[in-house]
Amino acid sequence: MEDQEMQLKVRRVTDKFTESMYFLANEPSMALYRLQEHVRRSLPELVQHKTDMQSWEEQSQGAIYSVEYACSAVKSMTNSSMYFKNIDSLLRQAISMKEQISNAQGRSPHVSAPSTSS
Repeated sequence: MEDQEMQLKVRRVTDKFTESMYFLANEPSMALYRLQEHVRRSLPELVQHKTDMQSWEEQSQGAIYSVEYACSAVKSMTNSSMYFKNIDSLLRQAISMKEQISNAQGRSPHVSAPSTSS
């Protein structure tokens, strides 16, 4: 009989102890302490991630600008094909005129340059 009473008393004490520990573990100030601990541990890593992301964003923005600039250069080159065709036409005309002048000079007698006497 005494053994059962002792078991009952031990059970009550352990239940009260468990209840007290549960209360202490979940008490609001303890929760705030745990939250503070968590923030203190994880904040440096989060800051490092943020700086890495900012660096990657800057690099990405630079690459995007370079690609956009290259695309606009290519577009302007395709738009300039008309000007290159015009230049080609003018060069062909100049070559033709040069040949006509050369042919005309070849047919005419050579005129000697006037001598300069002082």
